[in-house]
Amino acid sequence: MASFSATHCPYSASINGGQKQRFAFSSSSSLRLSAPAKAKVFLHHSPRDSHQTAVLMQDGVVVSEVTHKEIETPKEKLKDDLLSFTSTKELDAKSGFDGNENESTVSITVVGASGDLAKKKIFPALFALYYEDCLPKHFTIYGYARSKMTDAELRNMVSKTLTCRIDKRENCSEKMDQFLKRCFYHSGQYDSEENFSQLDKKLKKQEGGRVSNRLFYLSIPPNIFTEAVKCSSLSASSGNGWTRVIVEKPFGRDSESSAVLTKALKQYLAEDQIFRIDHYLGKELVENLSVLRFANLIFEPLWSRRYIRNVQLIFSEDFGTEGRGGYFDNYGIIRDIMQNHLLQILALFAMETPVSLDAEDIRNEKVKVLRSMRPLRLEDVVVGQYKSHSRGGVTYPSYTDDKTVPKDSLTPTFAAAALFIDNARWDGVPFLMKAGKALHNRGAEIRVQFRHVPGNLYNRNFGTDLDRATNELVIRVQPDEAIFLKINNKVPGLGMRLDRSNLNLHYAARYSKEIPDAYERLLLDAIEGERRLFIRSDELDAAWALFTPVLAELEEKKIIPESYPYGSRGPVGAHYLAARYNVRWGDLDIEQ
Repeated sequence: MASFSATHCPYSASINGGQKQRFAFSSSSSLRLSAPAKAKVFLHHSPRDSHQTAVLMQDGVVVSEVTHKEIETPKEKLKDDLLSFTSTKELDAKSGFDGNENESTVSITVVGASGDLAKKKIFPALFALYYEDCLPKHFTIYGYARSKMTDAELRNMVSKTLTCRIDKRENCSEKMDQFLKRCFYHSGQYDSEENFSQLDKKLKKQEGGRVSNRLFYLSIPPNIFTEAVKCSSLSASSGNGWTRVIVEKPFGRDSESSAVLTKALKQYLAEDQIFRIDHYLGKELVENLSVLRFANLIFEPLWSRRYIRNVQLIFSEDFGTEGRGGYFDNYGIIRDIMQNHLLQILALFAMETPVSLDAEDIRNEKVKVLRSMRPLRLEDVVVGQYKSHSRGGVTYPSYTDDKTVPKDSLTPTFAAAALFIDNARWDGVPFLMKAGKALHNRGAEIRVQFRHVPGNLYNRNFGTDLDRATNELVIRVQPDEAIFLKINNKVPGLGMRLDRSNLNLHYAARYSKEIPDAYERLLLDAIEGERRLFIRSDELDAAWALFTPVLAELEEKKIIPESYPYGSRGPVGAHYLAARYNVRWGDLDIEQ
């Protein structure tokens, strides 16, 4: 009896060490494994070869690993019959599939399917996973929203945002055709158990008697999270597989509202069913942080107050709210960017070495960092709001010129803050955050400025500007991903002239493959039950505990944000804040 193994999805989570297990399949398709009795199995047979693989995940789920081939031809136009109705049963019938209750299927429901996030990010990410053979053989995608729409109209809407990898274009339109035939739509209210019950019947029809695993992605405003979770949990949960819910930020406005939301969600879901998504944790360079630090001997010994002078986390957008200020005005830049994206990156950067790469071990260390941090004080925060500015014959509007924003709004569109971690590794090291809209460029980066060399023999070559003699590690998260280390170097020649140079890892030059979107990685992790890049409830509590007092003080005292011109580098106050801690913002350096 021949048995064989297979290759798999190139982006499948494989970092849990012993968490994954491979199993052999015989030619008669019988499965031999020592797995928990409750394990759910995705069985995949690739039509391109005869190899199969099963992978056991932490929660007892076994997911298929799929053969992947390189493809490189231009994208073709979608066929006219793209929008024709085909059920997964019909697809299975064409492939000779006979329903089997021992097999598994994954049903993904995008709640809020008619919104921008679903159209621009979620559906394209799901297609990318399908294109890379990262979804199980049996899967169904349902869009759910209040808008009236047919299956064909959903497919037409989704098809406009789908793209193939730049380096892989073979059979692109064929793949899109196959993917869209797995997409369906159900119209319903978010607070209607009856509507979700109707969805449940449709899902069961597509699941065809297999073990049903269900993933709900809540791409809806936070004020209706609880009702949607209640109705989906009570009326559309899986009866014989797992049910998971992805929740988009914001997770409340402060500690109190976040706790209320968490308590409400946990009335219907267990903590391990809730996947709080922060898409910045799925970005390639953020994921690479722990690899850079723990897999390279040269960095870990330097990763402390002894050698690091300051750490900067910088986020900037070169556009304003542009008519979408209604949502933003209720939250502001601190809640929108700092309390989640930047703070999560800081926790990953500063954490101690985890016991293992298991999700809980990593999240335990992140929580320790957050609990060691001082709550923010008002004097360590600078807020700003962009004003109208003319440049090059073009007049750019102020924040309050946005018709969706109140004219007297004090909501900050820019903030800078100095944070401190009171533990042995980081005591006294300022962690400076800066985030803003309508700035001079778009980007996100981590900048690590090292201390000056004691008794530096070459100080006189740098004059009084000792910052130019400082080594700096820069991790550019976006755009144009890169890691570079600034070092001091002798300029070739007979004299002794020093120059500051970059040791540069430029991703586009080094790697030919297109970097997957963050949502692809996070959706795949949610399907596989990998929680490493999702936020746990105690992490959320610790994060809000840092920011809630200063947010309350800003609002109670009605602090007026400092104005800065649209397209500038932000308010002057941010430079004074940095100078107070003997720091100069690294993104002001002309050597970029």
